[in-house]
Amino acid sequence: MLMKFLLAIALLLLPSMAEATDITGVPKIRNGDQIMIGNSRIRLGGIDAPSVDQLCLNNTGERWTCGVAARDALTHHTDKKSWTCHVVRTDPHGRNVARCNVDGEDIQKWLVASGWALSYARFSHDYDADQKAAREAKAGMWQGAFIAPWDWRIRNKKTTILGATKPPPNARAILLASASGAVAPSPDCTIKGNINGAGECIYHTRKSRWYAQIKMQISKGTRWFCSVEEAEQAGCRETRR
Repeated sequence: MLMKFLLAIALLLLPSMAEATDITGVPKIRNGDQIMIGNSRIRLGGIDAPSVDQLCLNNTGERWTCGVAARDALTHHTDKKSWTCHVVRTDPHGRNVARCNVDGEDIQKWLVASGWALSYARFSHDYDADQKAAREAKAGMWQGAFIAPWDWRIRNKKTTILGATKPPPNARAILLASASGAVAPSPDCTIKGNINGAGECIYHTRKSRWYAQIKMQISKGTRWFCSVEEAEQAGCRETRR
């Protein structure tokens, strides 16, 4: 009986013990807020960075690949150094949500202060001051106009456009159109999403039977995705053929 009681207590403690785990190593950087250390998928907590398919406008109103730039800036800044990530929870997608540092530097703080990510106020206000400083300095994405990463994933004609100064009047049209260009915005973003006759969002990988036939046109509700996970977060389902 005592052994069963102790086993039950141990099982109850497992989640909290797992959440307190530190994961250490040199990561593979997927984008500005997602990395892999070994087989562990890690989502940087408290911030939201653009995915590699996201485009922004620079200070002259031209489109640029801010999502790719954020990933590359993070890669360059940490320069193959070992990270230490303190896991605080697991998200619905099975990723470890963590606070990470490199040589004692808070990486999330650096990303937000450099304009490569936003403070994810829905979950934390820890980096609000860093975001304010980045906006005032017109750093990273704040140099022109952009869509908040959480809005980019579900963007539509009512999506808010952000910027350190007032965005140009055509910013929304340009940024929304970038979702459906004939060419994928990044080599990492080749999954096609379209709307079927029933109004459902369907995604197609290169293996899909109809992949080549889908023409990417915003007027038809098409858009590019960088991963199956991203497509499903946007409310799309995989094609059945």
